[in-house]
Amino acid sequence: MKKASRPDEKTAQVKITRRIQELGDWRGKTLAHIRQLILAAAPGILEEWKWEKPKSPGIPVWSHDGGVCTGESYKQVVKLTFFRGAALKDPKKLFNSSLEGNTRRAIDLREGEKINEAAFQQLIRAAVAANSEALAQRAAGKK
Repeated sequence: MKKASRPDEKTAQVKITRRIQELGDWRGKTLAHIRQLILAAAPGILEEWKWEKPKSPGIPVWSHDGGVCTGESYKQVVKLTFFRGAALKDPKKLFNSSLEGNTRRAIDLREGEKINEAAFQQLIRAAVAANSEALAQRAAGKK
């Protein structure tokens, strides 16, 4: 299946790659690895660059029929926030942050930590499926 593309996606891809290179440490390597896992799990996913402001450089966002997750980098963690995380099954207990919210859930990765790749990719696929289902329900409701 051919990956969908939008005009600003190339710009987003360049900015994500630049962010990874700028980090230049374990956070960059972690974000690059996570990016690879996301793209492999959901070939139709779009890379976006959002929330860029004068005092904020912006962050990577992966979307498919709506936001799937963000990839933020902080001094001590790489944070992967799932937009609909609270609605996703997480049998391997990857979510370890933002657990109190009604909608979002996050995975904080610290230096040296490894992620269960198969479980993470399943979360990505589940988030894509939840977004597609919600979009279909909204479309059916408008008819």
